[in-house]
Amino acid sequence: MRAWIDQLAAGGTLSREELTALIEGRTPQLAEYLFSLARQVCERYYGDQVYLRGLIEFSSFCKNDCYYCGLRCSNRQAQRYRLSAEEIWDCCQVGYQLGFRTFVLQSGEDPWYTDEKLVEIVSGIHRRWSDCAITLSLGERSAESYQALFDAGANRYLLRHEAANPWLYGHLHPARQRLADRMECLSQLKRIGYQVGAGFMVGAPGQTAAHLADDLLYLQQLQPHMVGIGPFIPHHDTPFAGEPAGSLELTLFLLGLTRLMLPSVLLPATTALGTLAEDGRELGMRSGANVIMPNLSPKEVREKYLLYDNKRCTGDEAAEYHQEFSRRMATVGRRISLERGDWQPVPLTER
Repeated sequence: MRAWIDQLAAGGTLSREELTALIEGRTPQLAEYLFSLARQVCERYYGDQVYLRGLIEFSSFCKNDCYYCGLRCSNRQAQRYRLSAEEIWDCCQVGYQLGFRTFVLQSGEDPWYTDEKLVEIVSGIHRRWSDCAITLSLGERSAESYQALFDAGANRYLLRHEAANPWLYGHLHPARQRLADRMECLSQLKRIGYQVGAGFMVGAPGQTAAHLADDLLYLQQLQPHMVGIGPFIPHHDTPFAGEPAGSLELTLFLLGLTRLMLPSVLLPATTALGTLAEDGRELGMRSGANVIMPNLSPKEVREKYLLYDNKRCTGDEAAEYHQEFSRRMATVGRRISLERGDWQPVPLTER
């Protein structure tokens, strides 16, 4: 199986069957070999830098009913809130003073935020902090909406596909939410000119190694600029409340494979990794990740944006703990960067 990993590291491809066998047949020794190559590839494009993104979770309302998510519209116990444009701009001001040069605006799919309202928010950020990148994570919208937000100053868009296998996607979502619509949105975002992020859960109920191979092959086809991979963690007020959480070890293995298959990708060590293990983000860096997204949301709402149980939303997950991030990243030989951290299509040595 080392030969398959070497093949990926050399720019080659694997079939669905080979990827499935590699995922199923992984061992600790094979994982360490994978991670060593993934770190080399990451350093070739981004050096030892870890990019910080200031995350602003501005609405916990959502019209969707995804079976795994604590914000699903059927969850009557969820604590709902919305931030005003002024509150969002205040978060950006705090983040800018802390040194952040990328802001990530994330919410449930909340129709209350019309295109007009969102354009006002985005253009306000772009006008006030023109040297910063603006990333949006708002779910599925029309092509016209995506274009208007791009024209207002948004640079990047995160839209995790969650599961590229049609059966699994249908198992995780109600029938009105269609994988084809999700994929079309991702294609539209790329056509408009966004730096696009996709991604998937690891250990979702019903998921197999073959389904994970489908995710990797879809990413290879889409060629996104960013990929978010995190373990499934159950929420107590969802249909999957009794399901086991996804595996940290498997999630790290998939981070490593993604780094080899998409060498220049921006790859976060997600909050969910840090929820499963105290050193989850450091392990993510050792597996090929190079992005962290500290929380800039107002402290009083952080615990209300509860996608899954036990989410880390205080302590060193918060943006205020800047020095702690630097210290922890230094333990794995990485250096916090306060640059925008745009996607780089060519290695450092060729720029």
